Amino acid sequence: MYNRRKFIRDSGSLAIGGLVLSNKATSALLNNYKMKPAGLQLFTLFGIIENDLPGNIKKIAGIGYKEIESAFSRKGGFYGLSAKEFSTLLKDNGLSWKSHHVIGAPFRMPAGAKPPTDANGNPISIPPMKNLRDNMQELVDSVAEAGVPYLVCASTPYDTAEELTKSIDTLNKTADACKKAGVTLAYHNHDGEFKTFDGKVPYDVMLSDTDADKMKMELDLCWVTKAGIDPVELFKKHPGRFHLWHVKDIDKDMKGPQPVGTGIIDFKRIFDNAKVSGMKHYFVEHDMPKDAFASISTSMENLKKMLG
Repeated sequence: MYNRRKFIRDSGSLAIGGLVLSNKATSALLNNYKMKPAGLQLFTLFGIIENDLPGNIKKIAGIGYKEIESAFSRKGGFYGLSAKEFSTLLKDNGLSWKSHHVIGAPFRMPAGAKPPTDANGNPISIPPMKNLRDNMQELVDSVAEAGVPYLVCASTPYDTAEELTKSIDTLNKTADACKKAGVTLAYHNHDGEFKTFDGKVPYDVMLSDTDADKMKMELDLCWVTKAGIDPVELFKKHPGRFHLWHVKDIDKDMKGPQPVGTGIIDFKRIFDNAKVSGMKHYFVEHDMPKDAFASISTSMENLKKMLG
């Protein structure tokens, strides 16, 4: 029988426990982020990963990464493999495939942008890429077949009201198709989505005009910082919406990405709010680094220091 003495005893324990927890409010016990394995976005190795796919995947696992987010490949498919073949390769190396990046509409090089180059400065050709506007069901089915839980729209046109409307329509249709297939759609930002076009902030429209239950967000911590937006404030305004993160730093001049822990971003503060954001997985990324493996090794070591 639950008597008064037990009530007082248990209440006291809870009170003491509450004091302990309040002093460790940013601990893994509350936020649970320390229990989440570090992931890697393979775009970090764009232009080199296909040179030795099995060897490079083995190196990634050896550095300590446990989860993978894939991107488009110069060889088509998933780095020249089918979805099932790529999934098997990852599993054989102790890696779990959690997400895949696609684009929202036919690719076009941004005005004034320079073509990507490899570490030696040689141009990297970009092959035709399938996109959600034209190939939605095929892309959804491919990740669903391999059991990948997230499909991410890496970019989509939004520079005019018409482009944004079309992109929102594509995202909503894809979100419906993903739900039917047992996959969750997410949207990945750069810094441009936070600039006002035609009196609207595209990112705000994406949040408001898509179904929060069907479409989540993958917040790129580098680009949102470059845009002058506080990630933690976004989490508080839209709690639970940010299932995925891109974890990369930015230099003090706000020019571009850096390995984690070598720039100005306060990752500890952001990770302390992981529970508010709804974060399920995070992926280290570094766009076009001079030495991809040096970058992801540095990021891993600094993550260990920051997150314990």
